[in-house]
Formats: sequence, C-alpha cells, structure tokens
Amino acid sequence: MTLHVGIDVGGTFTDAVALKDGVAYRAKAFSTKDVTSGILAAVEVLRERLGMGEADFFQSVDRFVLGNTIVTNAVDEEKYASVALFTTAGFRDTLRIARSARTDERDPHKMLMPPEVVNRRNIFEIAERIDAHGSVILQLEESEIKSAVDAALSAGAEAIAVCFLWSFRNSAHEQAVGDYLMANHPDLPFTLSSSLTPVYREYERMVTTALDAAVKPLVATHFQHLADELRDRGLRTPVQIMQVHGGFLSVDETQKAPISMFNSGPVGGVTGARLLGKQLGRTKVLTADMGGTSLDAAAIMDGELRLLARAEIGGLPTSLTAVDIETIGAGGGSLAWIDGRGLLRVGPHSAGSKPGPACYGAGGERPAVTDAALVLGLINPDYYLGGSVQLYEDLARRAIDEHVAKPLGISVDEAAQGIYRLASSQMSNALRKITVNRGHDPREFTLVGFGGACGLFAASLAKDIGVTEVVIPRNAAVFSAYGLMHADSVFSAVRTSPWTMQQPAKLLNEEFAGLERRAEEWFASEGIPADHREVYREADMKFVGQIFEVTTKLKGGTFTESDKDDLRAQFIADYEAEFGAGTAWTETDILLVNSRVRAVGRSDVQLTTSVAGASDEKHAMTRRTALEPSAGTRTDIDIHRGFGALGRAEGPCLLEEPDTTIFVPSGGSVELTDEGHFLLRLPETA
Repeated sequence: MTLHVGIDVGGTFTDAVALKDGVAYRAKAFSTKDVTSGILAAVEVLRERLGMGEADFFQSVDRFVLGNTIVTNAVDEEKYASVALFTTAGFRDTLRIARSARTDERDPHKMLMPPEVVNRRNIFEIAERIDAHGSVILQLEESEIKSAVDAALSAGAEAIAVCFLWSFRNSAHEQAVGDYLMANHPDLPFTLSSSLTPVYREYERMVTTALDAAVKPLVATHFQHLADELRDRGLRTPVQIMQVHGGFLSVDETQKAPISMFNSGPVGGVTGARLLGKQLGRTKVLTADMGGTSLDAAAIMDGELRLLARAEIGGLPTSLTAVDIETIGAGGGSLAWIDGRGLLRVGPHSAGSKPGPACYGAGGERPAVTDAALVLGLINPDYYLGGSVQLYEDLARRAIDEHVAKPLGISVDEAAQGIYRLASSQMSNALRKITVNRGHDPREFTLVGFGGACGLFAASLAKDIGVTEVVIPRNAAVFSAYGLMHADSVFSAVRTSPWTMQQPAKLLNEEFAGLERRAEEWFASEGIPADHREVYREADMKFVGQIFEVTTKLKGGTFTESDKDDLRAQFIADYEAEFGAGTAWTETDILLVNSRVRAVGRSDVQLTTSVAGASDEKHAMTRRTALEPSAGTRTDIDIHRGFGALGRAEGPCLLEEPDTTIFVPSGGSVELTDEGHFLLRLPETA
C-alpha cells in the first residue's frame, strides 16, 4: 500500500488530502492558533474516512507534506520575535532610509515608513569593514562581537540578524559572529546574510536577514511540537515543507531559513493548478484560491510558474526568489464594514475560524462574506461542510442589518448583494494585476478556481475580467493540500558574481561549479537518488546602466566562448518577453550580476485515479429561492447533488458538494470533464 498525505494550514480551515493507491480522500478541520492541533484534527478525519487505526495509519504514510501559515501570519500581523540587528558601523539606519520615496505616487509627502521588523534601539553598529573586492579594511575584533551580543541580550533579543557591508564578497566577519554565538550562546537563533542570501543590494539583503531571524524562534517552537506529536503517533517518514520558490525542503533545512516558508500553502495550490492545466491541455491558466481569510491569484504561462527574483514580503522588498502570487484580504471570513466616509468596505480583517462569521453561531457579531452568501440563498445552511457545521441565517441577517443595511439605508438583501459584488470586484482586481498590468490578455486564459469559497465566486470573477472558461477541481476545497503532494524538492544557491561578455567564459564556469557543489551536497543530505536529480543554471542579467535584472536560463554543461552569442540572444528574448518587443537596449553591453543554481529532486508522485465516493454518486435535484447577485432579483433555481451522475446542466444553478458549493450564473453551463472536474462555460462579454 502507498499512502501520501498533504496538509494545508489556512487562516480558517486546515485542509488534508490522502492518496491511497491512487484514490483521493479529503478532510477539513478548523485551524487553531497552535497549528499542530488543527493539523492533527484534520488528519484524524482522514484516518476515519480511510477506516484505519491510528498506529496503522501513521506507520503506513510514506510521504507527508505540509504547507503552513506560521510565517505568513507572523509577517501579515507583524508579530515577530524580538530581534537584534548587527551591522557595519555607519549603516545603522539602512532599514529606515530604505528606498527613499519610492512609492507609486513618487511623492515624498505621501511616503509611509516601511513596516518595522527591528526596533532602532536594537540595531547595533560594529567596527569592521570589508571593501567591494572582499578585502579587509578594518579587522573585526572579538571584543566588538561580545559587546554587541551582551547589549542585544540585555535589550531582550530572542534572535540575532547579522548583515555587514560587502559580506557577500567576503563572509569572514559575519562567520566570526556566527562562530562566537555557537560557542557562547548555542541556543540563541541567528541568521547571517552571507549564508542566507549572499547577493548585492544591501537594503534587500538586510530586510531578508532581519525577517528570517525574526521568525526563527516562532518556527522552532511550532515545528518541534508538531514533529514530537507526529513521531509519538508513529510517523516514520520525514515531514516535507513547501517553500516560497515552489519546492520542498526538509524540516531541518527549513529551520535554517524559515522565511522561505512565506506563502507556503498558496504555492501548493499553484503547483496543483499547473498539473491540472497540463492534464486539460491548457497552456495559459489563472488561479484563484479563495479560502476563509484571503484570495491568492497567480498566472501560469506555458506550464511554468512565474518566479520573482526580488519578492515582496509583508510590504518589504527582499532578495528571495518566490512564486509570483498576488494576495488580497478577501475570503469567506472577510468582514464587511462601513468606513468613515459612509462607504461599504470588505476586508482585509477576517472573522477567522473563531468566532467566525455571524452565521456560525459561535459568538461572531459582525457580518462576513459567508453571511452575505447565506442571505442570498447561495449556501444551504443545513449542508455546510456536508452538514457537519450548522449555519444560522437569522444571525447572518441580523449582523448585516445592524452593521451594513441600516447605516446605508438599504434592505438586507441589497446589503448582502453589495457585499458579494464588492468582494468579487476586489478579487477581480487581483487577477488584473497578474494579467493586464503585466501585458497579458485575461481572455486568453482558463481560470482554475479552488479553495472552499471560490466555487461561489469563480464565475463572477471570470465575468469581470472577460474569461469564458472556468475549471473547478473536484477536490477544490482541499486543492492546495492536493497540489502540495505533486511538488518536487527544490534547493536554490545564488551568489553575486559580476561578469560581462568581455571576460573569459571559464570565470563564469567556476562560479557555477561552486554553486553546483553546494547542490550536490544538498542532494546527498536529503537522500535524493541520482536518477531523480536535476540541476539548472540561471543568471540575473541587465543592460549596463540599468538598475534591475531579468533572469535568464543557461543551457546545461560547460559554458564556452562560443556560447556567449546564444546567451546574449536568450537574454534579449527574455527581456522583451517581460517588457515588450523592441524594448531591449541592444546597443549597450550586458552585465551578469547573480549566478544561481536550482537543484530539483523529482518526487515519485501517485497519479490520482479517482476521488473516494465519486463512483457511488447518485444525482438528486431540488429547488431553492436565491438572489442572483448580477441580476438583483430572487428566483427559484436548481440545486444539484451528486452532479457527477448527471454530467451537464444549464445556469442558473448550484452544485452542492460536501465541502464546497459552485454557482453557475444565467447564460452559463457546467459539465464534467473526463477527469471528473467541473467545467463552466460563460458567455463572452464586451
């Protein structure tokens, strides 16, 4: 027996999927603050649905993968451990100076201070200096290190971040701090910029280092607890954790650089959508992952995830490479409210899992998007999560009436319709950012909608941006957990190593050879078989005189003098693909700034042959009065259960699945694909 388990911890629900000999089983449980108990609750539901005893279940698991929100929540809520930052004397205010008035308006009067990760009084200057060539100008003395560490501990520091000037050229001084800490304070977490992200741009490097140190104490506590609990229950396989760049690392590797877990869960959904797109033969795919707290959107082009070389995390620019995901605070639990101007707003604050939306009856008094959907008649209060959670429409109506309808002088139905449409509009804007704002026509894409709440909104989002084809996966409510199981192990090593076409090719080869040695060491430490290993060379390049770079892939093997023309042509093609035909500055030289190696350990993934219970479906249809948001009038519409046994229907209608509901508007249709997914076709709009 082969048993794989994928877990995605969201802001409201913890989703779980098990693949047993090709059959998919799915489960949901409410997320918890300690994370571990929510994971164990979801696993318990899986175990019961598999009909296995606890010992037998855990001992049978041969792959356990996890996407989580520990780091994402810490960044979003700015709840960090107390971190001290050591920097070169004279550079204490780098985090405050930041990028100056680089706001969208370019207006210094409108500039907002960047979010604070390190309090200024916890930034300590150290007398040391290395120049741009890596030569030591001022030697670092151990007394300087001791003085700074003692001061940091006196200030209550729970972790240390070290970012010295030009340390990516010569890491000796940062390493000396690390050696001192390991020898004298072995339990104190620390991060060295030269180990985490040895690349130029001091500000981004410092931000990344500070963020990593600030979340290290949080991650260590959570994962130790989780590992102990799973081991006590009999789990023998290592836990793999999704990273921001789209691949897995082991728990040990993750704890070395926990900031790489940012957006861990959403990346799993994008990975699953890429696989689904390939199965359906769609080369351009938009993803919309709507859960209880947020919507995450991404674009997949020609089967490839879009990677950002300088990802923004928590409103701060970093030097991390990350899957390009646009996130907004609009989910089923997003709260509706009236601002000081008397205008309706939705999000970014969420009701969470406790107390949850007002309709949960758990003490929530403010209206959420789920309350609006219930009032509109789009959700069956007796069949939420397959009937395991009872909803109360009277509580939803009361909350909407008190906090939205009465302040605006409108009916409860009108208020609920307004909440639905405003939430849809905000989510549509996220999809426009990753298409229209980057030069792509959204009408050329297929929208893959997933997450427990997206089925109610996917058609509305598609209509807003002109998409006519929507796919809702059969396991939409737990799709990110499913996608996690289909990702590979990935390790990335990067180094700033300026190189131009006028320099010998062998210099570039030497840089890549050093990075590839690190990749081979990682393969060995992770126990990845030789026939599952793949190594790719990449380079961040720009035209001389420009500020930022574009990433270009190099062909494998030894780079020779004769390959220079091909590399230049490939960079120009990549540049114009990003910025438009004719934009390349072909008259000037090209500078290669960063050399990068991506090591991929291909996973042995089960192919899903069926969903548990799908073959036993029997179609049943009822009718219910619902208010179609785009029309604004109530009407009786068809409600389908066991839609797999029917196969096709015309809108308006609702498909009620045990863990999600799908709304098909007037003029649209829905049918089952050969793979068992729901395919919505919508009329073209102007």
